[in-house]
Amino acid sequence: MDLSMTDLERDIIREILNIGLARAADSFAVIAQERVLLEVPNIDLLVSDDILARVREYQAKHVPIQSDIRGDFNGTTLMFFSGQHIQRLSRVCLRMQTTETLEVNELQESLLLEISNIITGALVTQLANILKANIYGAPPSAPHGDISEIMNGLMPEHQLQPLIFSVITQFSDKDNMVELPLMLFFDRETFTKILEIIRSYDFLGSQMSA
Repeated sequence: MDLSMTDLERDIIREILNIGLARAADSFAVIAQERVLLEVPNIDLLVSDDILARVREYQAKHVPIQSDIRGDFNGTTLMFFSGQHIQRLSRVCLRMQTTETLEVNELQESLLLEISNIITGALVTQLANILKANIYGAPPSAPHGDISEIMNGLMPEHQLQPLIFSVITQFSDKDNMVELPLMLFFDRETFTKILEIIRSYDFLGSQMSA
């Protein structure tokens, strides 16, 4: 089974993710009390060593939140909140005036967990509906310490073939775009299932010829 993607297959996966994140954006906007834009500009396939390097790079400047995907698909999401996100969300949601920092208290961590749960849940629900799969998101957690150790556990014998993409958030009272990295990992068997579904079905409405 060829695990590489054509441009069309990449576009289909990007659109599926965008549909899921559109619903998440509405819920996120209620929490943030501003208009929020969520979209998927990039999808990358990386080897294991590059994944760990990317995770370490994000962790140095973000607070990570992890949620597992279970059922017919097996995977994990990692969402990374910057100090700017934490400062903004703490002020709006918790009425806390804080500096732009990665040091969070228990209340702030609970807020990040809930936001991650909302966004990941919406994404998983849409993946389940569109791909006709029985999947669900496990309760999120906040990893502490070197997250690369956790990632090593998620990649037994380097068998994960991950989809890596970034989600962009934009608040209506700001002109700048704030990147909210969201990394989605599937094991090789799951990635194979997803590609088989896409390759066996015409998403415009008719079955592809055998």
